[in-house]
Amino acid sequence: MGQLYTKDLSIGYAERMIVKELNLEIPSGKITALIGPNGSGKSTILKAIARLLKPMAGIVYLDGRSIRSQSTKEVAKQMAILPQNPIAPDGLTVYELISFGRFPHQRGAGNLTKKDKEIIRWAIMETGLTEFYNRPVDQLSGGQRQRAWIAMALAQQTDILLLDEPTTFLDMAHQLEVLQLLEKLNQEQQRTIIMVVHDLNHAARYAEHLVAIKSGQIISEGTPNEVMTKEVIRDVFSIEADIVNDPRSGVPLCLPYALVTQEPLIATDTQSGSEKTLVSTR
Repeated sequence: MGQLYTKDLSIGYAERMIVKELNLEIPSGKITALIGPNGSGKSTILKAIARLLKPMAGIVYLDGRSIRSQSTKEVAKQMAILPQNPIAPDGLTVYELISFGRFPHQRGAGNLTKKDKEIIRWAIMETGLTEFYNRPVDQLSGGQRQRAWIAMALAQQTDILLLDEPTTFLDMAHQLEVLQLLEKLNQEQQRTIIMVVHDLNHAARYAEHLVAIKSGQIISEGTPNEVMTKEVIRDVFSIEADIVNDPRSGVPLCLPYALVTQEPLIATDTQSGSEKTLVSTR
């Protein structure tokens, strides 16, 4: 099973640094959720880990070797990534999309082998797409499309799966559909899954390991019970929240009720003697 971690990783765009000297170790065989406000660096970190973005400094290690020292095919045999809002060409069928997942394993002309076809059929069955395999991807519902992209990633036969906001723009039913599929893949196949998640309660429910990020820095990481605290939520998201236990699963649930309050501070102008109101966030 692939081991994935970063050492002193600094990432940015042009001259703007977003993440500085990040040291992050991904637990093997578990679901890890990266949480944090918009612009905190979650997706940037995921892209650097997946070798889609070259870091300014530092190293991503995959199985003890720098990921940038390995060939694209070599990395693709160990790690699959599902970017945010992927788009398939018009008319491409589910089967054709999933077959792209076999590319890292193909040689020569790239024709599908008997083994490739068996793995594609297996990925279709695992994701519940049997009745849709010959349908164009652009004719599927949002949840079905996400399952098709996940099936393509499964066809790569990798130990590690990275997903950037896999439930974005999906309604509640389709969100659960995708998250339950990922949970199944982790539990039945011990896949290491790293995903960027906006919904804190989904993160706590489906991930065993949470990493809370703010301004490119890790503020807290650990189990949902360790990370989902009032103090961490206040620090990372600038909101006040009650944390209660889910009566079904026992995991913590976040119930936000207010932004961090802004209390006015009164200061006296020493020259005029008049009072001025200053705003300070507490």
